[in-house]
Amino acid sequence: MTYKFSNKIANLKPSAIREILKAPTTPDTISFAAGNPTPESFPVEDMARISAEIYRDSPSLALQYGATDGYTPLRELIAERQKKKFNIGRSVSDGDAFDDTTIIVSGGQQGIELACKVFCNEGDAVICENPTFIGALNAFRSNGATPVGVTLEDDGINIDELEKTIKSTPNAKLIYVIPNFQNPAGICTSYEKRVKIYELAKKYGLMILEDNPYGELRFAGEDIPSIKSMDEDGIVIYCSTFSKILSAGMRVGFVIAPDEVASKMVVSKQTSDVHTNLFFQMLCYKYMTECDLDGHIDDIRAIYRHKCTLMLDALDKYMPSEIKFTRPEGGLFIWCTLPHGVNANAFIKSATDKGVRIVPGATFNCDTEAPSQSFRLNYSTPSDKQILEGIKLLGNIAREFI
Repeated sequence: MTYKFSNKIANLKPSAIREILKAPTTPDTISFAAGNPTPESFPVEDMARISAEIYRDSPSLALQYGATDGYTPLRELIAERQKKKFNIGRSVSDGDAFDDTTIIVSGGQQGIELACKVFCNEGDAVICENPTFIGALNAFRSNGATPVGVTLEDDGINIDELEKTIKSTPNAKLIYVIPNFQNPAGICTSYEKRVKIYELAKKYGLMILEDNPYGELRFAGEDIPSIKSMDEDGIVIYCSTFSKILSAGMRVGFVIAPDEVASKMVVSKQTSDVHTNLFFQMLCYKYMTECDLDGHIDDIRAIYRHKCTLMLDALDKYMPSEIKFTRPEGGLFIWCTLPHGVNANAFIKSATDKGVRIVPGATFNCDTEAPSQSFRLNYSTPSDKQILEGIKLLGNIAREFI
């Protein structure tokens, strides 16, 4: 049988990261390839207690179908917390020009996919930071949209290039950005650039898709207001998740968007999964009301502060000075760049052969054929011992190429 796949799927490639993680490992393999939160961050005892309470007190509710837009107590609590802590969310009753609505999605990934499905026809474009999150790139491609990359600098997307790209891409519908601790680069977009991104989107009639899975993982520096907090015109869709602060496996995320946009996303979600897992929505709600979520997040920040510092110190000690790397103030990733002339593919293959797994930078390019001199490191998943041994080994390998 010869299968004739749809145009949307035929040329879609699997996530290189997922393929790396599927590959056989040995006990000595050190992986810097994942983007997983550390298991130390899972509040297991509280979750076990809360789970037992849900099954004891509300089993019929937890095991039944739920509303597509989400468990109402959780939606309302998220909206309240986001408004109070981050000034996210508008309301006509407060004198704003529009109402924002909070909906629950199956992880931040679904929020990205729904935003694209709602706004992009086949052949439309999504303007992205380059490099950017592979999950978002594949979500755009699977909906027939073309990611168009704009150079990512140390303080965010290149603004001049962004405007030129908007002008030269008349079929662009969304600007997709990860302003906080960007995946893969680990950098933060400056406040000034956030303002300019908003102004350009408003000027040219584009929606902004602001993806913020890592924003609460800041362990150094000062918080920067989100683009959504600036939204007075109903042009920002804000996606976030509990994956990095409670559990990635629960697949509970949320979107805050203008009511009209959120309504279309809910209709689209009905065709995908009907609703997000109700038991885990209830678990999130009870955790937020019965436990100290902010204290728990502080504990996670301390873990990642330690792990990131350990990896940066090891990079300073063991990596040749010709290799440049970012110094994140939060999140999960460090972005390393080899000097021009070094065969990046050969370097990455050598690392893999010697038991250290890293993600090739080309994985995150909007253009699937474009080369990259960079690679991504993750510090949240490996142990302290693995961080030290793995970076020392990478440094030794690098000296063979430089």
